[in-house]
Amino acid sequence: MMAVLEVALETRYALGNYIDTFAPGHYARVLEAEDRQTGQLVAFKVMRPEHFSPDGGPRWEARAFVNEADLLVRLKDSPAAVRLYDCGYISSRPERPDGGEILSLGTNVAAFREQLYPCIAKGWRPYLALELLPRQNNLFYVMKPSGSNGRRRLPTEEGIDLALQFGAFLHTAHQQRIVYLDHKLEHVYWDGTTLRIIDFNSSRLLETGTHTLDQSIAQDVHNLCVGVLYPIFTGLLPQKNTLMPQPASQAEVEERYKDVNHLDFGVEPTLSHGLQELLQQGARHDLPNARAFISGLERVAVRHGWHFPGMHTSPALQQARQQIRSGLEQLRSGQEAMRLARESLLEAMILDEINEELEAELRRLLNQINVALNHRVIP
Repeated sequence: MMAVLEVALETRYALGNYIDTFAPGHYARVLEAEDRQTGQLVAFKVMRPEHFSPDGGPRWEARAFVNEADLLVRLKDSPAAVRLYDCGYISSRPERPDGGEILSLGTNVAAFREQLYPCIAKGWRPYLALELLPRQNNLFYVMKPSGSNGRRRLPTEEGIDLALQFGAFLHTAHQQRIVYLDHKLEHVYWDGTTLRIIDFNSSRLLETGTHTLDQSIAQDVHNLCVGVLYPIFTGLLPQKNTLMPQPASQAEVEERYKDVNHLDFGVEPTLSHGLQELLQQGARHDLPNARAFISGLERVAVRHGWHFPGMHTSPALQQARQQIRSGLEQLRSGQEAMRLARESLLEAMILDEINEELEAELRRLLNQINVALNHRVIP
């Protein structure tokens, strides 16, 4: 057994605010933290204290931390998977782990697994220090409607781009016998050009050459189509509900989309019919793997001005796509400028001793900015 070094938590990490309040998870709470060794900000993910077992052994929620660390190390070369910086155990038992000691193991998954039973037995909780992704890029956060009748969707150009990157991620993961499974907007980050994916605690590493692997790969593609792509193109859950946080326990992950075998696009009739049919194929389990999904998506993308080797698209479509992409970039820049303007006006609002006339004007401007942002073109 390896030698371990336990130190005060505060000498390793300075914990900040919770960053998971818009979509709390089943396994863990997540806080922003500063790594005192590097000065880097991280997402500090720690097991919820209620997941300790009365018999002193690790429940599956604790083992899920080791599973996630293992998968993230295996996927470290994937551009989409969130980065793992550190893993280990902390002694603090309150939900917010201020104080106590920490056993930091870096990315040594073997040591993390080796210490699971002894650390759980003495009441220490597993944690992961992960890459901190901007909240404003989380698709659930930005797509959740602000009103009861609100609904947002990604532009088709960006949605196709995201879907191609997600398909490439699944193809890479499946080659390593890893299935993601836990598809939902809370786990997807998108800035207009780059996909990032978090939360691998419900994902699995499966045995090669088994019928279960083939079934799970097909299920992964199904879950992508109904759990991520349908919501980004319609603003709704596949169960036809308004966007809301999805259940997250292992059993709920397995059951979440089990009965979804048809998708209703009536709310988005202008969405490309080819794209609708591709997602319907995924819902019907007619796409056996990521390669079949990507091939189908490339055929749809060609009709939207994308170019792939051996596939023809007209120069006019390619030019139109370039103009659309440029317009979307300008829209994103404009929306960000409006958010920054709102921050400036809010700073003016809190100044002492401003008069009623100026306060009324600030409120009017802020109201108009909020109306514009609530009806923005891009989530």
